[in-house]
Amino acid sequence: MVGASVLALGVAAQPVMAQAQTAAAADAGDEEMIVVSGIRASLQKSLSVKRDALGVVDAISAEDIGKFPDTNLAESLQRITGVSIDRQNGEGSKVTVRGFGPDFNLVLLNGRQMPASGLGSCCEAPASRSFDFANLAAEGIAGVQVYKSGRATLQTGGIGSVINIQTPRPLDRPGFKGSISVKGMIDHTFQDTKVTPEVSGILSKTFADDRVGILVTGIYQRRKASLAQFNAGWREGYLGNENNWGSLPVDANDWRGNFAKTQNRPGPNDTYQVTQNAGYDFTDIDRERINGQVVLQVKPTDTLNMVLDYTYSQNTIDARTNSIGVWFNHNNTSSSWTNGPAAGPNFYAEDFGAGEGKDLAITGALAANRNINKSLGGNIKWDGPGGLRVELDAHHSTAESKPTSPFGSNSAVGSAIYGVASQKVDFTTEMPVISVALNPGVNFAASSIRPAGNSFRNAYMKDTINEVSLRGGYDFESDLIDSLDFGVTYTENKVRSAFNVIQNDSWGGTLSAADTPDSLYTITGLPDRLQGMNGSQAPGIIPNYFQVDTAALVGLLQSRLGICNASTVQGACLASFSAPGATDRRITEETWAPYIQSTHKFDLGDMRANVRLGLRYEKTRINSTALVPVPTGVVWVADNEMSLVGGNASSFNTLRGEYDNWLPAFDFDLAPVDSIRLRASYSHTVTRPDYTSMQGGITVAQPLRPNGGSTASSGNPGLLPYKSKNIDLSAEWYYGRDSYVSVGFFHKNVSNFIANTTTQGPLFDLPNPAQGAAVQAARAALGGNPNFAAILGWLAVNRPSVVRFNNGVADGIIGQAADPDVVFTVTQPGNSAQVAKLHGFEFAVQHSFWDTGIGVILNYTIVNSDTSFDNTLRYTATQFAVNGVSDSANAVLYYDKNGIQARVAYNWRDGFLSGYGFDPFYVDPYGQFDVSASWEFKKGLTAFVEGINITNADRRGHMRNDQTVFFAAPGYARYTAGVRFSF
Repeated sequence: MVGASVLALGVAAQPVMAQAQTAAAADAGDEEMIVVSGIRASLQKSLSVKRDALGVVDAISAEDIGKFPDTNLAESLQRITGVSIDRQNGEGSKVTVRGFGPDFNLVLLNGRQMPASGLGSCCEAPASRSFDFANLAAEGIAGVQVYKSGRATLQTGGIGSVINIQTPRPLDRPGFKGSISVKGMIDHTFQDTKVTPEVSGILSKTFADDRVGILVTGIYQRRKASLAQFNAGWREGYLGNENNWGSLPVDANDWRGNFAKTQNRPGPNDTYQVTQNAGYDFTDIDRERINGQVVLQVKPTDTLNMVLDYTYSQNTIDARTNSIGVWFNHNNTSSSWTNGPAAGPNFYAEDFGAGEGKDLAITGALAANRNINKSLGGNIKWDGPGGLRVELDAHHSTAESKPTSPFGSNSAVGSAIYGVASQKVDFTTEMPVISVALNPGVNFAASSIRPAGNSFRNAYMKDTINEVSLRGGYDFESDLIDSLDFGVTYTENKVRSAFNVIQNDSWGGTLSAADTPDSLYTITGLPDRLQGMNGSQAPGIIPNYFQVDTAALVGLLQSRLGICNASTVQGACLASFSAPGATDRRITEETWAPYIQSTHKFDLGDMRANVRLGLRYEKTRINSTALVPVPTGVVWVADNEMSLVGGNASSFNTLRGEYDNWLPAFDFDLAPVDSIRLRASYSHTVTRPDYTSMQGGITVAQPLRPNGGSTASSGNPGLLPYKSKNIDLSAEWYYGRDSYVSVGFFHKNVSNFIANTTTQGPLFDLPNPAQGAAVQAARAALGGNPNFAAILGWLAVNRPSVVRFNNGVADGIIGQAADPDVVFTVTQPGNSAQVAKLHGFEFAVQHSFWDTGIGVILNYTIVNSDTSFDNTLRYTATQFAVNGVSDSANAVLYYDKNGIQARVAYNWRDGFLSGYGFDPFYVDPYGQFDVSASWEFKKGLTAFVEGINITNADRRGHMRNDQTVFFAAPGYARYTAGVRFSF
């Protein structure tokens, strides 16, 4: 429960004069009145919100019109005690509060619940409720409040917090006011990126004796950056006593009888994971953000206030990725391991014969998507006679995410150099090192590359919220009851989430190298692109990667093989959501929420006390409709991969659910003296289930596995929301105009967690060709343990009727009706009996050193959970843990005087569990330095500079062991400089 004023101490984007002095004549003589602006003004406003609130509230306030403390709202929010952020493409994106991740925090705009959309990962339908702060530029924001304790008047959905974003109103600053800012940004990354422009402006004008006002904001921002990252996929955890495909052999030979070299093999009861694939990704990003707002405010009388506002934001990201990497067949391997009980690899390697044609994977990927948010709202407030208050508020808001590319929302086009002799990944360095040796006669050059498999994914999400609130209240003359508030809110939330994929599993290669123009692949040095992390300059690292002209490669494959032509079996690249294989989910939530709340003031001896009592009731009904693919067949396409065939879905399936909640809220504060506040709060809050968990229908995950491991999922719209019972205690000492010390304790008792139940069995009568009679005959004829390529070759000659041919090339084995069924593990979510208890402490100091202009902000948050993931247990053991729980800290040193501002800010978050399925994912500790400085060299004119992540801090994540690294990314700084004119 620390002052969110801490937030105001982020990196200044467009600083203004820190402190100005103006003379005013008083009736008794001349008296100097000090008007504070800039950093200190922002801190004072934020401090006032915290001090005067009932309950636990932190705030960030704009330093001036059009001047928020940070260029990104999420990056400002991370300065608040207990708030951490997730970063995407190096920018703050989503928030975690007190250990609860983005889906557990509700975002409001001017008190209205905001829709959220995003396209999520590349391989599944979007489903998140979390709001992406990257969509909003900070220049158009007046303030943000973070409510950490519940209250009856707030919309529900945030167990972690409810975050209210406020935009400016014209009558708040009468007259003609404005601010215009121009700046340039450059990313200090491995590519020679250009300086990109950022322009923002806000104009506000009042008329008719300040009874009518109009405000307009417009913001344009462009960013170009290049990012690099190591990524690895890992097989599900094994026990040391297992001996099957993918695991380590228990003796000198693997499951196929090949000699394997294993150093310090994990013991029988140890757990470990084996890498399935590893690669380096190099991504060029072009991001364009456009924001705008128009506000019309009319106040015909002192008691009537009317506002009509429209807010628009558009965030377009064009990402082009080039990757190089390896996949493991887990045959003829060598490896070295750390000690258990959760062992990790020192290295994992594999050798291949000259005739195996093992591939070095080279991929070009395109992702071009746009998020568009719109909100039209109206508000009428009337202050009636005798303390009566009435307010009507309504809005229609949408959030839409969709692709802007003819290749869908995310496409990956594979190529390969065939002829790998050996491959190895060394995990002992901060940046894992991938090494590859090619067979004699095979060159690491564009002339050796052939196209391979490809995948075109198309996703769409739209969230629409229609909301009407009628609020009333009465302010009493009585000292015992200060006010009574009551109201009702109706919210309709309509979500559509759609997804489709076209995948061509021709991983053995399609066109020959001779038929593939070398100009499609530009060889580029690799180590320098990873500079900054230990291991990136290792002698054995892959020396080069290839920049792929992906669009031209698609054109070649389209003309030669027919991919992406609407007339072909594969369909068009931009796959229709009504086409075979599509998933289309539609959910409608309707909630009625009446509430009542009273506030009371009284004296306890010489101490002034305040009490607020509130009760909110919510009734929610859910309709969940889904159009999901119903596959009709299976094709075996690689050693450990099978693809679905068909997938025509002819009708929607609808499921329904409903629930209600009584949500009490109690707040108490006591002022032993004017400068001290003692607080206690108790409340119930809820967070609704994610949209995937509420879907109707059954979705089959691809690829299927020939020897077990195929999965499918179904939803449950009858899920109850997560429910938290919250206790907050704090003590705050406000010993100066912009200085205070606070310490707080919180405890959350959370129930209704969602857990997956699993069943095993066949679905849709899908056959498993890898276990069918034709394949068994091929194995018998070939002898031993032949691989997929050998079996396919034999069947193409001897049983061509069971082989799928693509342009005359055998590329798969078709499942037959008589083959054994594919066995699926089907998961369905349900509310579990698990209860998680989280508690923590929040400490904060905000101090201004007299009239020197120097100040500091320090805060530290400790979060503990009674749940954790045990890395030593294999996935067959039931596990439950809360994601995102970690400590965090901030330190800010600032100077603000005589028109000069400067800040140095450090933000740190400890390592945390970011998610888990069968195995956990942890993000390592991360700390970042940001700086800014400005000088108002002429009244109203300010020049400024700022730097984000100036020490190039790196990010990294691991799984069961510190060396089971699933991502490692060098960090890069970005810098901006510009001027701002305000009047």
